[in-house]
Amino acid sequence: MTDPVLLADDRGAVRVLTVHRPDKLNALNAATLDALHAAFDTAASDPAVRAVVLTGSGAKAFVAGADIAEMNTLTPVEGRDFSLRGQKMMRRIEKMPKPVIAMVNGFALGGGLELAMSCHLRIAADTAKVGQPEINLGLIPGFGGTQRLLRLAGRAATLELCLAGAPIDAARAQQLGILNRVVPAADLEAETMKLAEQLASAAPLALRGILDCITVGGECGIEEGLEYESAQFGLMFATQDMREGTSAFLERRKPAFSGR
Repeated sequence: MTDPVLLADDRGAVRVLTVHRPDKLNALNAATLDALHAAFDTAASDPAVRAVVLTGSGAKAFVAGADIAEMNTLTPVEGRDFSLRGQKMMRRIEKMPKPVIAMVNGFALGGGLELAMSCHLRIAADTAKVGQPEINLGLIPGFGGTQRLLRLAGRAATLELCLAGAPIDAARAQQLGILNRVVPAADLEAETMKLAEQLASAAPLALRGILDCITVGGECGIEEGLEYESAQFGLMFATQDMREGTSAFLERRKPAFSGR
């Protein structure tokens, strides 16, 4: 029986997804891209799941990149299709209605960094390294790296990482805005789960509204973004969670959000 390329483990309301190709440093091949897409579809539709953590098997790599052996013989049309396949999956993560945290436990290079950047938040071990080394293979980033890195770290950092192709350590990646937090490797899982559980206990519809506003607002003008925010803000007044949250505040108690 073939080992699964993706493992799923529910820890309360947090679903932990682990890319599981340790012999390939969790490199992304077509089967893994499809498994990830299906897993995020399932998590999005499961009301018991309120947050997702994405990581890689083993201590060495989050995801070391796309599968070079699989790419080596692709035709131009097949290469474009492979790129579109990866972009579609990562856009699916980016547009998730529930928060997704990348737990970067090791190398996040090429497609691995692109995968991490499609998540809403990124926590990394202090031993992790990230980069876009495709130039060293005669390639360019194909899963959204030029676009998401540009939006996260700015033009200068994106040009440096993509043109030079050299990885950077976690501390510098945090300084550039690529990573949200860097923690000692021994504390990575505990710190990530602490944040995931905090998000899982928050008001689900408000979380979704925030994610939607930032996703939409990041790609449009300020006036359109503000209008969208106001519409989403107004929708919250139709939710039981808004009544519960404001009542709990006034009554000085902890709210119990139901996602309704």
